[in-house]
Amino acid sequence: MKNLLLVLLLSFASIGFSQEVKYGVRGGYSISNLDFEGTAPTDNQHRNSFYIGFFGDVRLSKTLAIVPELQFGAEGANEETLHLDYIQAPIIFKFRLSEKLRFGLGPQVGLKINKVDDDAKNMAYSGIAGIDFKLTHMLFADLRYTYGMTNVFDDYLPYEAKNTNIQIGVGYKF
Repeated sequence: MKNLLLVLLLSFASIGFSQEVKYGVRGGYSISNLDFEGTAPTDNQHRNSFYIGFFGDVRLSKTLAIVPELQFGAEGANEETLHLDYIQAPIIFKFRLSEKLRFGLGPQVGLKINKVDDDAKNMAYSGIAGIDFKLTHMLFADLRYTYGMTNVFDDYLPYEAKNTNIQIGVGYKF
């Protein structure tokens, strides 16, 4: 994990020399749940929380940008034992649809930070799809859906679940 964070930080530093880079912050409201395979072993209600983070927006062409991020995200389900909080590192490829609208796709890796020995894996891998709308030159609103690619629970448990998450928020580019 240390190597991943080092690569991410070096990426931010090296792309900072390009002329088409903007940095910013984003945050907002998060609705998450666990998608159990079969019957859920407990009450599986969605969890309402927040997310916050920062990003670099690297314009590769007039229609394509790559956006690496580092953020805190609360996922899992509403029951306390199913709370899964992560430091997440998504890398999103954003495609310009119009002057104000962009669509994005990409992978995300998350490192669990709040609990140990809770029968949940420490790493989570997800796919992201989202859309953002430019409100002003520096302010935008975004909507994202994240779906887990791997089981969040340890392999010895008799059940499997994947994180699902909706994020609704705003961002500010410096």
